[in-house]
Amino acid sequence: MKILVSALEVSSNIHLKALRLHLPGVEWLGVYEPINPQDKPLLSPKNFSVMGFKEVFGRLFFFYKALKAMAHLAKDADLVLLMDSSSFNIPLAKRIKKAHPNKPVLYYILPQVWAWKAYRAPIIERHCDKLAAILPFELSYYKDKARFVGHPLLDEIKHQKTKVGGESVVFMPGSRKQEIERIFPIFVQVAQKIGGKRVLVVPSSFQGQDLNALYGKDLKLFEVSFDAHKSLYEASFAFICSGTATLEAALIGTPFVLAYKARPLDFFIAKNLVHLTCIGLANIFYNALHNESPGRGQTMLHPEIIQDDFNATRLLHFYNTLDREKFLQESQKIRAYLQHGSAQVVAEWIKHGLNF
Repeated sequence: MKILVSALEVSSNIHLKALRLHLPGVEWLGVYEPINPQDKPLLSPKNFSVMGFKEVFGRLFFFYKALKAMAHLAKDADLVLLMDSSSFNIPLAKRIKKAHPNKPVLYYILPQVWAWKAYRAPIIERHCDKLAAILPFELSYYKDKARFVGHPLLDEIKHQKTKVGGESVVFMPGSRKQEIERIFPIFVQVAQKIGGKRVLVVPSSFQGQDLNALYGKDLKLFEVSFDAHKSLYEASFAFICSGTATLEAALIGTPFVLAYKARPLDFFIAKNLVHLTCIGLANIFYNALHNESPGRGQTMLHPEIIQDDFNATRLLHFYNTLDREKFLQESQKIRAYLQHGSAQVVAEWIKHGLNF
């Protein structure tokens, strides 16, 4: 079997790696991080690692060529697997279905239509054959092609706290250079005020790179780790840039503060397009658990310090006052809400060619 996959994000490739364990013998085409020597992706996810409206606009011609090449490559695949990255993958699904109407298309890690652009849901359903939802509340946005399959992090996280405590404080300032430049200096100010072991979790994709050039002279304040799950499990507290890492911390049971700062223009545009009261995945799920609209509720599992509020004083305040015991108890409800992992379910869909 040949599968054309479009996995542009770091997190998507982690989920893809777990899925591939259930699909031995498959030949993979498209955009993904290679795992085996025989893997020959068309493009690397690193080619798509841009953020901010200005950067995206500057790469429009590259994205156009990539869409055209991927749609052409689809003719050689038995099945198409789209993962997250809706700005690229929805146009890709349209192109593939126009050129190859009978080509099975599976969307796994669905776009966040519940957060904004809900009108995309029927578009996605029109151009895809099966939709693998990893959030129970996503199903209400689709008619009949979506099924809840569990959450991929429950396949990947092997650690779970049973008691409060830890030997270190973890700092996770993001996986993109622009994020690190804005967030890491504030994390350094916090680290200088905290005694004990301070661990900087660096994305595994950065292994082999000059970390001093990326993080600067203050890197020496930290012990460097490339294993986020193990480091979070061993930590008493964490400061985390928004993203999948916030949900990882919640599922492991490590109390944390979400801390994020975007460029002013990007924040202004996003604020006026996306009307959310919270951006952390754990908080969004916590809203749903309390019968609130996900992402628009008032019940929070953890603090979120964003944009102009993002400073060392605010972060240290929550470090000193957050109720660790309550966090641990409540975080276990998030794990129960997500039920189980998703890789095996999605693999069975693929093995049956989505025909079941």
